[in-house]
Amino acid sequence: MPLVVFAIGAYVAGLAAGFSQVPLLALAVVGAAIAAGYTKGLAAAAAFGAIAASGVFAAHGVQRADSECARTLKTSPLIVTLDDSVAPGAYARAHLRDCEASVAISVSGGAAPAGAIARVEGTLAETDHGVMMQHAVVTPLAHPDLLHRWRTTAGGAIDRTFGEDAPLVRALLIADRRELPPEVRDRFASAGLAHILAIAGLHIGIIMTAVELAFELAGVPRRRATILTIALIVLYVAIIGAPVPAVRSATMLTAGLVTRLAQRPTSRWAIVALGASQPIMDPRVVLDAGYQLSVVGVTAMIVAHRLATRLGVRRQHWLLESVSLTLLGTTIATIATAPIVACVFGRVSIVAPLSNLAATPLIALAQPMLFCGMLLSPIHPLASLVADAAHPLLRGLDGVATVAGGFSWSSIPVAPTVFAAVVASVMSGAVIVACASRDWQRPALIASAAAALLVWLPVVPQISRMTELHMIDVGQGDAIALRTPHGHWILFDAGRAWRGGDAGRSTVVPYLGRRGGVLDVFVLSHPHTDHVGGAATVLRALHPSRYIDAGFPGPAESYRASLEAARSVGVRWMRAHPGDSLAVDGVSLMFLAPDSAWTASLDDPNLASVVTLVRVGDVRMLLMGDAERPEEDWLLAHERGMLRADILKVGHHGSKTSSSPEFLDAVQPRLALVSVGAGNTYHLPTPAVMRTLAGRGAQVLRTDRLGTIVARTDGHQILIAADGDTWALPPSSPPRGTP
Repeated sequence: MPLVVFAIGAYVAGLAAGFSQVPLLALAVVGAAIAAGYTKGLAAAAAFGAIAASGVFAAHGVQRADSECARTLKTSPLIVTLDDSVAPGAYARAHLRDCEASVAISVSGGAAPAGAIARVEGTLAETDHGVMMQHAVVTPLAHPDLLHRWRTTAGGAIDRTFGEDAPLVRALLIADRRELPPEVRDRFASAGLAHILAIAGLHIGIIMTAVELAFELAGVPRRRATILTIALIVLYVAIIGAPVPAVRSATMLTAGLVTRLAQRPTSRWAIVALGASQPIMDPRVVLDAGYQLSVVGVTAMIVAHRLATRLGVRRQHWLLESVSLTLLGTTIATIATAPIVACVFGRVSIVAPLSNLAATPLIALAQPMLFCGMLLSPIHPLASLVADAAHPLLRGLDGVATVAGGFSWSSIPVAPTVFAAVVASVMSGAVIVACASRDWQRPALIASAAAALLVWLPVVPQISRMTELHMIDVGQGDAIALRTPHGHWILFDAGRAWRGGDAGRSTVVPYLGRRGGVLDVFVLSHPHTDHVGGAATVLRALHPSRYIDAGFPGPAESYRASLEAARSVGVRWMRAHPGDSLAVDGVSLMFLAPDSAWTASLDDPNLASVVTLVRVGDVRMLLMGDAERPEEDWLLAHERGMLRADILKVGHHGSKTSSSPEFLDAVQPRLALVSVGAGNTYHLPTPAVMRTLAGRGAQVLRTDRLGTIVARTDGHQILIAADGDTWALPPSSPPRGTP
């Protein structure tokens, strides 16, 4: 391995340690760099240590510059470039025009597309990673730049051409995963195929190979075909908006083609060093999971090829050689990327080598078709023909993820703590060194010891003084988990079910399991599949002591299955009555609805939703299930004095059937949480409801935009964690009274 690769690795590791703000980790990285350099001599040890230390100081410099920039933001308005499209009720990210600091925006008024330059006025508040503009009013000043417009156009072309396959195609072609249902992301992660959903060298390499082959088959001379291929790949990266992973992958692959054109073949390590050097120009890139996966993955594949040569794999029959190389490469890549995957997805796949063996030929055939379908979008008949041909391949790819990720042992849940990440990083680094070096015994021993520690690392429930409300991203459905200060859980709903799976198994049980603690109570708001679909799985896996619901029968088979599961594992069933209450670790729950006399004349389970008021000190949370306006009117008539709440779980996923102005006037929420699936067919939440909530001073957060959202409280202050950031919920604008 060339010294330049060691040097860049030391700098990147120093950057990552510096951004972590953990002094001991920074010292450990510098020490490891010195130890690695010592094998090359004292001068190399000193140089590598200095390079790692410079990475730590560079990260601190970036953070200090961002903090200084944020401290200058004392007044609004701000002039920003929007990272996401915004409308009333939206939460979005933007970057200041004057510096690189990131700004979160909670929008109360105005609208603008992603990439637009806008003036933002509101109330500034500090967050863990910068600042937030709350109650923001957005005024567009300039249209998005050309790259953003091209990316938007490409997304529209994909939607028109690929129909129901569009969310997956968007991920594979333009690195847009916002429309992917959470169960799709989850099963790809469980199967060890998460890297397929992010633009990387694999995707661009497949397209590059296919394009060059097409030119050569058309009779274009090879040199000219290579030049045209480079031009087309550059155009492709520009069309999809030049996302950082695509730019990096295209740069690495283009460098390889250029060296071939110049007849100056170079080491694969030099290509890796070129791609990995991106943080030298922009240190923040080191925090991007796509960058980390790409660089570590390519490094793992290179050392896998070297190991295969030493093991004599290349002397086998070509078919056996191909299978062996794929298995060896994916096994080493899985181990090498395990720390990153564990932190991002909370799990490490066991079946990744086999699932990648099955998925690789499918993606190799599908990716060029998807590329052609996007380019041919203006010629709809041809584009539709290509889309139809790609459909079986995409279904096959999803089928591989479903089968491989469907076993209970297919992945290991991992608690993403700093200590676990460091141990896993030591293991991964030792594996790479063992595969790349002939003197493999010592790094292999280190890798084995780290792996043993990682496997047996105890995962215990975190005890804190805070009560936490977790709105878990289960797509189009609900799963709200309340954790008490002593680590006990109360779960409201369990997400939806689909053919062959449910959100309880794929999301809720792993989510609670990674965080530890005991599930005491399961509360079902109403028996629709998007709320009760995962209940049977949750009850069998976590054995709560009580199952509470309205006792209103619904048509969902999942509801009957949940009752049978409760009976089989000895969970006590209870009916919720208005005025009933229970307390767990100082957290008080009171059921406000439904009333049995009210439900007797109903035929819609939504109108019989269990409505729960949670009280922690002075903080009140109102969970509405799918309650619609008739039930809201009943509450206004019978429980108006109890409705005031700081946090409102918005009824019926933000539908226009719920959240009437009169009801919101009684609740006066400071925070409105909307559990809704990305790209759902119901087109929820309704924009008018979002405008109404924002207009009443509520900060609106949605799972389709932010994923899982956590609100923590000590009974007085409310802290929100979402989108990788944490901030304090401000007091509401109008005066608040207490009933």
